Amino acid sequence: MTTNLATYSVVLTYSAMAVYVIAFIAFALDVAKRSGDVTAAANGAATPAATARAEQTVATVRGGTVVLEQVTTTPKDPSRRGSKFERVGMAMTILGLVLHVASVVLRGVAADRVPWGNMFEFSLTGTALIILIFLLVQLWQNLKFLGVFITGLTIILLGIATVNYWVPVVPLQPALQSYWLVLHVFVAISGTGFFALGAGLAVSQLVQTYRQGRPASKQLRFMETLPDADRLEVLSYRVILVGFVLWTFTLIAGAIWAERAWGRYWGWDTKEVWTFIIWVVYAGYIHARATRGWRGARSSWLALIGFAAVMFNFSVVNVFFKGLHSYSGL
Repeated sequence: MTTNLATYSVVLTYSAMAVYVIAFIAFALDVAKRSGDVTAAANGAATPAATARAEQTVATVRGGTVVLEQVTTTPKDPSRRGSKFERVGMAMTILGLVLHVASVVLRGVAADRVPWGNMFEFSLTGTALIILIFLLVQLWQNLKFLGVFITGLTIILLGIATVNYWVPVVPLQPALQSYWLVLHVFVAISGTGFFALGAGLAVSQLVQTYRQGRPASKQLRFMETLPDADRLEVLSYRVILVGFVLWTFTLIAGAIWAERAWGRYWGWDTKEVWTFIIWVVYAGYIHARATRGWRGARSSWLALIGFAAVMFNFSVVNVFFKGLHSYSGL
């Protein structure tokens, strides 16, 4: 039964990856369409978005008489309505997430525990949370233009996990048999999801800044449909701030768990050190931006350095460095 559930989980994982690939292609086509629409508008050609009209009945008072008139209106911001490719991309992303979450649940049921006890399970759950956070953030801010980045990152991470990190379902090591595994690791994964979103916004900000300094003929046209560089930098800061709060909890919870498991709060283990390094980089990013006036490109580069540290901690420290946190299962 356990083997069958684990097998179904793998099948659902590959299915989710296939759907994410479709979403990635759709988001890429949306970027191409944005560029084409901007180019056409610059050349004076009419586009469907630019020529969209709607008739509306308006009541006006003239000399004490109410007059009903038919007027034609243009949408205030047609460029933000989203193309059919964007809608397909979002729909496929949601479908992929449903398959993805089902895969995570089946893996957890097969293991009879939370599904993040080794590198494969951590990658499986982590990428699902990245997608979930991306979708939930849309309720706060329209960041669908990051669909290419988020789905592309998820496909790469899931591909690496299924090829290099997959292991059969096995019981947890004694040190991991604690309720702190649920809190500590889940919050760390959630923080990573917000850091990934912040990194995508930081990349967009850098591209926007680079574009604004080039001649019009050499600019990336689709970037004109995105927020300006200052707005992108603010959005990146706000998203990363949430991730930093979660990462701070991760660091504190890890120290408490270490005291319960090994009798000390801090032991300079490789994983502990890199978790602290990530915290320091992002703390420096927030401090520099808030007190030293580091805005724009400098702020975005620092955010990307922080995310690079997160990826190094995930892909290198977890796999190649030995220590008390060697729970990759490889």
